[in-house]
Order: sequence, then C-alpha cells, then structure tokens
Amino acid sequence: MRRVLSVVLWPLLFAVPLAIVWAAMSTGHGVAAFNVTYLGLALTIAVLERAMPHERAWLENDGQMLPDLLHTVLNKGVAQVLITVIVFMGIAGWMAPRGDGIWPAEWPLAIQLALGLVVIEFPLYWKHRLAHEWPWLWRFHAVHHSVTRLWFFNTGRFHLVDTLTGLAVGIPILLLLGAPEPVLLLVSAVTAFIGLLTHCNIEMRCGVLNYVFNTPSLHRWHHSKDLNEGNRNYGENLVLYDQLFGSFYNSPRRPPRDIGIEQPMPENFLGQLKVPFTRQPL
Repeated sequence: MRRVLSVVLWPLLFAVPLAIVWAAMSTGHGVAAFNVTYLGLALTIAVLERAMPHERAWLENDGQMLPDLLHTVLNKGVAQVLITVIVFMGIAGWMAPRGDGIWPAEWPLAIQLALGLVVIEFPLYWKHRLAHEWPWLWRFHAVHHSVTRLWFFNTGRFHLVDTLTGLAVGIPILLLLGAPEPVLLLVSAVTAFIGLLTHCNIEMRCGVLNYVFNTPSLHRWHHSKDLNEGNRNYGENLVLYDQLFGSFYNSPRRPPRDIGIEQPMPENFLGQLKVPFTRQPL
C-alpha cells in the first residue's frame, strides 16, 4: 500500500486542489478557493510527511521554524495581494487587448493554461538560473538554499528581493500578452501547489512525471551541496527548459540528505533579510 501511495500521491495532491479552484471559478469564488485549498494542501502534506517521510532526519527540528514562518508570511502575503488586486480590480480585463489580441482567448481554458505555464516558465527558468550564476543575485537566493532539510514549512523561505524579482518576470508577462483572469489565477494556483509539493518530505515515485513537471525527486537534487547536482533543475513548474538548455538532472541514485550551503547563514529572520547587503561571503 505504501508503494502504491508513493506513486499516486503527487498527481493526486496536485490535481484535486487544482480541480477545486477550477470549479470554484465558475461561481466567482476562485480566489477564496485558491486560499482554502492551498491551506488544505499544506495541512495534508504536513500529515503525510509524518506518516511516510522521504528522509526521517528531516523531521527533526532545525531551529528555523520561526524564520521560515516569517519569510512565508511576508512572501506569500505579497504574492496573494498581487493576485487579489489583479482579480478584484479587474487589471487583467483592463489590460486585455480589444479585438484581435495576441492571447488566444478563444482556445479551451485547459490549453490556455498549458500555454500560460510554458510562456512564464521561460523567464522564471532564466531568473532562477541567473540567481545561481550571478553572485549578486545568489546573495538573495542563498537564503532559500541555506535550509538543511526540505519540508512543506520552508516552501516560502525566500528573501523578499528574490520573491519580488520572480513576481516581476511571471504574471506581468501574461498580463502584457492579454491573458484573461482565469488563466492568471490557474497559473498562480499551479505554481503555488507545485511549490508546496517540490519541497515536501514525502516518499514519492514520480516516474515519467519527472520529465514534465518539477517534482520533489528533481528538486532534492537542486538543493545538493555538490554544485554539479545543485546547479540543475531550475524549472519552476515544468522542466521543459532544463531539458532544452542542458540543466536537467535525474539520477537513479538517492538524492543527498545533507543539503544546504557551505557558507554560514544568520539564524534569525532579520539577519537573513540583512545578510545579502553585507560583506559576508555567500
């Protein structure tokens, strides 16, 4: 039974929340459903991490729960405000071109969602890759990579500057192309749900899904201290561009348990916000 669960959990935990948000949009409650299902998915993952962990050592307290929580509240709060403003203020409708616009709004919503994911994945991929390759961007991204365990609770552990640069190259691109509000909301939901799943400490076997989506199996390699493994798998939701640009990595070996960065990171929240602006080597 455990082996069966490890195979079906990722598609199940991804598809069910997305289906709920999709259904709720028809009643005008898409944003509310997004928030509720995100919380429900987080709680479900929390239970499953205890029931069938990928790494039991990652269940131990690392002393970073408060900083992780504060980073999450700050970053997710900014992201949620952006989504709410776009939907309730009608920004998507206001920016959508009249007449023959560039966005294929007449296509089925599922195909528009797939297109939206492919479109924003390109800038998100390069933003993430450059955050590893450009030292001044890495200083902010290192806050995320300083975690010594992966679990749902540190999904939102990013420096605010890192989050803002990601937001700047994501949803605004779709807005400029004239994507309608349902596409923006669904793309945001997919990104949020996959973000929780990629960081979860649950035993999962994703199989062929590893060649389409950013899965926990792939993302654990991305957090390796060995840069030959860690500087790989930059995709946010998809691994399309990792495969196109040679950064895809999927070894049959078990990903390392010892993850993080070699340089020290302040243990408190304010220190982590401040450290990229100091001379401390990262």
